[in-house]
Amino acid sequence: MVTDLILDTLGGLALFLFGMGLLSDGLKKSAGDRLRRLLQIVTKWRVMALLAGAGVTCLIQSSSATTVMVVGLVNAGLLSLKQAICVILGANIGTTFTAWLVGLAAGLKVFKITAYALPAVAVGLTMQIFGKRQKVKYAGQIFIGFGILFLGIHFMKDAFAPLEHSERAKSILIAIGDRPVLGVLAGAIITMLLQSSSASIAMIQVLALTGAFGGTDWTTALRIAIPFILGDNIGTTITAQIAALRTNIVGRRAAMAHTLFNVLGVAVILPLVYLGLFDRLVRAITPLPLNAETIAIHIAVAHSAFNVVASVVFLPLAGLLERLVTRITPARAGELLIRPVTLERHLLNVPPVAIDQARREIVRMAETARDALDDAVAALCHDDRTRLARVGEQEDRVDDFQTEITRYLVELSQRDLSSEIANELPVLLHTVNDVERIADHAVNIAEIATRKIDQREQFSPDAQAEIALARAEVEQMFADILQAVGASDTRTAERALGHEDRLNQMQIDFRRSHVMRLSRNACSPIAGLIFVDFVDNLEKIGDHLANIAQGVIGGLQWNGKPPARPAEVQAGAED
Repeated sequence: MVTDLILDTLGGLALFLFGMGLLSDGLKKSAGDRLRRLLQIVTKWRVMALLAGAGVTCLIQSSSATTVMVVGLVNAGLLSLKQAICVILGANIGTTFTAWLVGLAAGLKVFKITAYALPAVAVGLTMQIFGKRQKVKYAGQIFIGFGILFLGIHFMKDAFAPLEHSERAKSILIAIGDRPVLGVLAGAIITMLLQSSSASIAMIQVLALTGAFGGTDWTTALRIAIPFILGDNIGTTITAQIAALRTNIVGRRAAMAHTLFNVLGVAVILPLVYLGLFDRLVRAITPLPLNAETIAIHIAVAHSAFNVVASVVFLPLAGLLERLVTRITPARAGELLIRPVTLERHLLNVPPVAIDQARREIVRMAETARDALDDAVAALCHDDRTRLARVGEQEDRVDDFQTEITRYLVELSQRDLSSEIANELPVLLHTVNDVERIADHAVNIAEIATRKIDQREQFSPDAQAEIALARAEVEQMFADILQAVGASDTRTAERALGHEDRLNQMQIDFRRSHVMRLSRNACSPIAGLIFVDFVDNLEKIGDHLANIAQGVIGGLQWNGKPPARPAEVQAGAED
């Protein structure tokens, strides 16, 4: 009996989870982009954010998917963490819809699971095979998901049926439920193992239906089930925590907010459970009498009541929760530079917003290239191997930026774009390549510094002074470029071109002074070659920065060729 129970339960759970996955995926495909835009629009107010989170989660049947969308909008700078927390509170309410679905399907005699599960699969498969439009195929997937989900419930119900006659199994479950803390822990562990709060709640409902929580004493069954439900709400946060292990600081904070909210919510409700007040509240607000047909519905009410009460308590405290999450989940040094985080794919359907995100990432990419250059030059000037070691890592990050931004812009180019955005795309792609080449030249300078350190060469005082001048010129040009790209500031971009002219002149002048130093033996030939290589690389960096400046000056609209340099800049160069 034990073997059959385990195998049938695992099979039923597998069908339930598979059906949930199909259902969620179909709903997201059919309405996902509209739901994302809805979240962005309605989350300006806390209550609206809460309702939006609940509504979206009800529709897509996945609080995790809602959280992913919210994190994406936060990463893109379109939502604050406080707004995201409010949406997550709503997602916790929305995820209880599945328990209501199971309660109605499994508990009411008027609805026979086996009478509708297989026909639903048949209808869905027909729509998928013969449907011409994509929306019809998505609807078919939703029908198949519903059918398989209900079929999984049916198999679990049959698997748990023997427990009604097992006094030992019932006594164990009752003993755990009579100690609410143990019940909470058991519910959390079950949900962590299943990685699905919907599946664990469905198991609790089916166990109650089969009499495993006290036979026909339905009041006891409800009381025993409630601690497991509370534990489920803690256990479900493990999925987000696992996913957040490989995400950025915003993702980790969103996951931590989810966990913190549920843990604190359970702490608030648990005293009511010990006093027997919570199950009385559930019975009082449920309009149906508590019996064999409605126990699953009462469990759904308990699940919803917990999340609604907790959300009402914590919604006014969203700001406090945000500060607490930020404090207990600090950003690690350099973490935001690990990889691009604002290039959200769902924003591709809103090209003006998507291109703005690409510009912001290009600025961050340029900042990383600047840091690599700073470290490389510092290593050259001060023989600092510590800073030298960072250059390669920063160049790798720049390469990651280039890959991600280029892929994003290529995907954007396949959308229906205005002529202005279509003309801007090639300019941004050229800008990305220029920034990547700057990082490559930083690596070249790092290699030059390595040669200088290994061969124990030293620059003459005159060469050091010239290096300082060239370094300051590039640093100021870089600062101007970052400001120009970030704010589309053409005047600052024009000023940056003036720095490039001075770098070109420095290259000529410093080569001449280098020859003079060699002629009077003021430096060694090797140190002189290192010096010339350094100056040449700085001049090439200036060329790439000038390319970026020209793109900004042209309003990021080349129309086939780079813009001509402004007359006043050319005049300044001649002077």
